[in-house]
Amino acid sequence: MKIIITSLCAIGASAFTPSLNNAKTSSLQAVNWAPDENAFAYGLPGTLDPVPDFDPFNLSEGESLATIKKWREAETQHGRVAMLAFVGLLITEEPIAYHPLFEAYNKDIGPAIRHLDEVRITSPIFFELFALFIGALEVNRALLGWKSPDGEFTKDVGKFQELKDDYYPGDINFDPLGLKPDDAGEFFEMSTKELQHGRVAMLATAGIIAQELTNGKEIFVNLGLTEDKFDPSTVPIAF
Repeated sequence: MKIIITSLCAIGASAFTPSLNNAKTSSLQAVNWAPDENAFAYGLPGTLDPVPDFDPFNLSEGESLATIKKWREAETQHGRVAMLAFVGLLITEEPIAYHPLFEAYNKDIGPAIRHLDEVRITSPIFFELFALFIGALEVNRALLGWKSPDGEFTKDVGKFQELKDDYYPGDINFDPLGLKPDDAGEFFEMSTKELQHGRVAMLATAGIIAQELTNGKEIFVNLGLTEDKFDPSTVPIAF
């Protein structure tokens, strides 16, 4: 269950990604940025040594700025979800077994990938509320970042789901702790760090899920760092 809330929170994570060029600002007025047609991914952050401009399949070659921005928006949001989901996978399993949203009565409730199944059995209304909450967050993000699908826009399939010209990928006006640097260089560095951590988290989360699907054991048990104390008969679903 914590993985869901973790994923929910990811929609509003607080790093936003501009570049170093001078032009119009993002909605956060973070730093001035303008696309650079001669730079990799139009100068968006995210490239880092020792493998700069990493695109082994040349997927970005010849793509428009609008397409690159949509890809970066998707990468940023998925990275935020993955970073929080990765933490949720670890802390809800043994030996930590921390469940802030429900009482586990000090028992091992199994691999985190099945916790949502347990929640569905015990509290089915949660998923309806969950869907409404996610929908509200996504509508808010759509209103901030996407062009309205009306008028001539709907007649051009190529413009479907097109981002606003002044929207910066990942900039959803969310920085409650005031962590955003004012300096352009520092902001660019923070944005690159967010993207890199998000990429690693997506791979790590996928790896954990795949491993737990393979043998049904918690990740720390798979690593040999804790004892396997899970008893499937103690939970309301079949393993």
